[in-house]
Amino acid sequence: MSYLSDIALNYPASGIRKMFDLAQKYDDVVKLTVGEPNFDTPQNIKDAAKRAIDEGYTHYSPNAGLPELREAIAKEYLKYSRDYTLENVMITVGGMEAITMCLIATVNPGDEVIIPDPCFPNYVGQVMVAGARPVSVPVYEENDFSIKAEDIEKAITPKTKAILLNSPSNPLGSVITKDEIIKIADLVRKYDLIVYSDEVYDKIIFDDFEYFSIAQIPEVRDQVLVINSFSKSHAMTGWRIGYIVGHEGIISAMPKLQEGIVSCVSTFTQRAALEALQGSQDEVRKMHSDYLRRRDILIDGLNSIPGITCKKSPGSFYAFANIKELGVSSEQFAEDLVKHARVVVVPGSAFGSMGEGYFRTVFANSDENLKEAVRRIDEYVRKAY
Repeated sequence: MSYLSDIALNYPASGIRKMFDLAQKYDDVVKLTVGEPNFDTPQNIKDAAKRAIDEGYTHYSPNAGLPELREAIAKEYLKYSRDYTLENVMITVGGMEAITMCLIATVNPGDEVIIPDPCFPNYVGQVMVAGARPVSVPVYEENDFSIKAEDIEKAITPKTKAILLNSPSNPLGSVITKDEIIKIADLVRKYDLIVYSDEVYDKIIFDDFEYFSIAQIPEVRDQVLVINSFSKSHAMTGWRIGYIVGHEGIISAMPKLQEGIVSCVSTFTQRAALEALQGSQDEVRKMHSDYLRRRDILIDGLNSIPGITCKKSPGSFYAFANIKELGVSSEQFAEDLVKHARVVVVPGSAFGSMGEGYFRTVFANSDENLKEAVRRIDEYVRKAY
């Protein structure tokens, strides 16, 4: 007799974790796998957390989060809607819980949720945990790795409840254009759908690319739940604090769900997040300029290697490189790269079937490590292929 649930038995294994574990067997490895800033949290944010502890922010907060933080976030989103108040904001344990919260608050068993392919692999498991069925929509390199409304519409059935958008994208580094967002919004109205808009990389945009959220379209705003966090924008991955912005009628149901999951986010962490919003942004701006330089080091370097091509990412700190010319599976290439070049990347197949023939790298790393990684990959490919 198995004591494990169907979800535990069928929850998708992480291809990222597999590469991480494989890398532990080797010394002198350059790791381009972990999707987090390689910077420490800015000092003013750390100081705010220390002050908060000394000031007694060590008790429960309201399930929805501290009012002052929710209010500050609502002000940040006045560019989306002048009507947003703290009642439109829910504080969560990172962006991951935000996605889970959105799902359990809005879907029922048997509902279908459209997700991109390739995508952040946890989306699949999170939809499953909510009792819904993930439905993948292919995303193509020839479309600059941006999901298209026409492909989404092909996947819509009477059971479709929601669409999960991720822009800028992990793992693709792509950003959905305003024109395409408008077309997707037309589908949302036509089929009366909910949108989970994962925007955790919205502060990491390059080349004057225009970032546009579907929540900025008044006709569908009430059907959109914006998911964000402080993890990527402020190098706060370990703090585990995120939030949801959306229609009050949906947000108001979330505090009782939060009560049964984590009760609330730690209060001194919420005070640190308030400082992240209201305090100095000097270090955040420096991170952004470093990401831009490092993006060019990595992607220009990859494009100089025979058999590898890589589009210049307009957002996030990921690059999705094409290795189809090499005639090897993405998983085999990634494993061989660790063994023979001591560079760790994630095979594209870890992000869905459309990721076959690619690998994902992270340029949230030092200039020196990125240059060394490119040198090693170049040397290995020229020798092996």
